[in-house]
Amino acid sequence: MENFTFFNPTQIEFGTGKEQLIGQHLAGHGIKKVLLCYGSERIKREGLFDVASKSLAEKGIELVEFGGIVSNPVISKVREGIALARAQQVDAILSVGGGSVLDSVKAIAAGVRYDGDVWDLFTGKAPVESALPLFAILTLAATGSEMNPGAVVTNDETQEKFFISAAPLFPKVSIVNPALMQGVTRDYLVYSASDVIAHLIEAYFTATVHPKLQSRLVESLINTVIETTEALLANPADYDARAQFAWAATLALNGLTYSGTAGSSFPNHAIEHSLSALFNVPHGAGLSVVVPAWMKWYLDRNPAQFERFAKNVFGVETGEQGIAALQGWYDKIGTPTHLPQLDINEADLPAIVENVQKNVRIFGIADTYTPEVVTAILKSAL
Repeated sequence: MENFTFFNPTQIEFGTGKEQLIGQHLAGHGIKKVLLCYGSERIKREGLFDVASKSLAEKGIELVEFGGIVSNPVISKVREGIALARAQQVDAILSVGGGSVLDSVKAIAAGVRYDGDVWDLFTGKAPVESALPLFAILTLAATGSEMNPGAVVTNDETQEKFFISAAPLFPKVSIVNPALMQGVTRDYLVYSASDVIAHLIEAYFTATVHPKLQSRLVESLINTVIETTEALLANPADYDARAQFAWAATLALNGLTYSGTAGSSFPNHAIEHSLSALFNVPHGAGLSVVVPAWMKWYLDRNPAQFERFAKNVFGVETGEQGIAALQGWYDKIGTPTHLPQLDINEADLPAIVENVQKNVRIFGIADTYTPEVVTAILKSAL
């Protein structure tokens, strides 16, 4: 294994009823006034907003409401949140929702503490040096944002989807109650499964050093995602399956599976971010299209690991069979595997390829993922 530092300061509160203690957690950090951010009105219809509000009020914490955050969150909404947080002089931010809300919250928390425009933090013009304390109640398991310091946001003016990652963006406390995720739609369950698997396979296949221990962890988590996704499609009320799915999603991108590895990259995310930015496709749906196409292109660069994946995840012999098995599973559960299923066709490829070049430069992989290579990968997804 390579030398590494593993640091994760986020306190996870996992299980039923944990959301009722959110006021206690904020009070423990000295919070007096919080900006509560959410997406749809679902949290009000299902009573979660009232539960959180009551818990905060019991601890004397004033609440400022900020709703309407969309899937594939946008920087214009982040700027609105920053302006409101400053005007109301809140001293913390609470995310109630899925990864899109939490990504927006992280950007707001950093933007409040930055004198310039928050997009500077995404383009590398300025580092994230400070952020308001942030907390989360999770209602969708997918991104792992509840236990990592990263956030991804789209600039709705320039159609660029970039990321930030910095230690101040670790949530202080994240509440993960699987029961709150029972209302997740079938589509977003399978998109989430795709997202989690993509988080796991990026380093698994691209790392120049990937110890067997880490490979086993990744394979175990992928197998868990596959098993629990199928269980939830059969019975959405299966709490145990939803709990294991949620914890697997957290572990996939909280730094644990990357410890001791070296030389990894995120090409699938670099490519998919352009699909989301240009066509507003759900992130997980875009990944289930990109990943099999990329795997076919990348196979010869790490054949032993692809063979290992095939045997340990799907019980087949060759790398080609493993890729086919994953794509077949995506087809089985109903997440897209070809660009036309996203209403993206060959005529759209030049614009996508151009947009991807911005992402691969930021990800530091532009020398490998040239326009010609990205075009070849995308053409195999048609």
